[in-house]
Amino acid sequence: MDVMQPEESLWRGAPRWYLWDGGFMAMGTSEGVVPAHAHHAIQIVFAITGRARIAEEDGEWRAGRGLIVMPDVVHRYGAFDGVGAMVFVDPESTEGTWLRTTVTEDITILPDARVELAGRELQRFIEQPLEAMDIGALIRHSVASFCAGAPPARRLDARITRVLKEVAESEDLRISAETAAASVFLSPGRFQHLFKQQVGLPFRRYMLWRKLTRAMLAIGRERTLTAAAQASDFADAAHLTRTFYQMFGIPPSVMMRGEFFVIESPFSR
Repeated sequence: MDVMQPEESLWRGAPRWYLWDGGFMAMGTSEGVVPAHAHHAIQIVFAITGRARIAEEDGEWRAGRGLIVMPDVVHRYGAFDGVGAMVFVDPESTEGTWLRTTVTEDITILPDARVELAGRELQRFIEQPLEAMDIGALIRHSVASFCAGAPPARRLDARITRVLKEVAESEDLRISAETAAASVFLSPGRFQHLFKQQVGLPFRRYMLWRKLTRAMLAIGRERTLTAAAQASDFADAAHLTRTFYQMFGIPPSVMMRGEFFVIESPFSR
């Protein structure tokens, strides 16, 4: 996804990346097609101007001002050729669980009317930042606008919730399935079966995703791939680049063209 020159009437400067441990929001202008990829986050796209395009791995393109992609769904993405925002939500957060109980399809094209309210607040943030919501509240508001009913009660097994909390709080992401299993008094085989059943992907793959989200924070802070790879337990910059491309469909060098803001997670666990 190549970065365009911004529209003079709405966007000035480089794309902005608001990063937290477990997700991010990117704002700016873009063009091009991102090839097939899959990531564990729930992806929400708001096209403030123009329309975004989305397709399953071998499916037909669909377009809309807003769209939601569920976790671990292989998809291709066509940038909005205008100004937009993209939010990646941790599926295991309260808001992620809420979204997963509301959205029933792997890929959902949102009606324009559902996008309008969030779109207006995002545009206000771009044009009048001092008068707009703060960034955390804006992200929560944008995500909650697509959630129905009250936030659901926790549905994950308490043992898996404990492991997820330990992973989120650990500075060292070299946690093996055996170590995680022992911490909740399960055999490795039983733990791995339960983890995949509850979270939707194998523990090892989940840990790779967590390392990647940690690497994105490090890219914002360190500004070099080598330092980011070391900070997030990747073997080297090449390993980080390959993983980044597999999960996001773009190389991390695209991300490094932007401005970075590290914020507290807007979502609760």
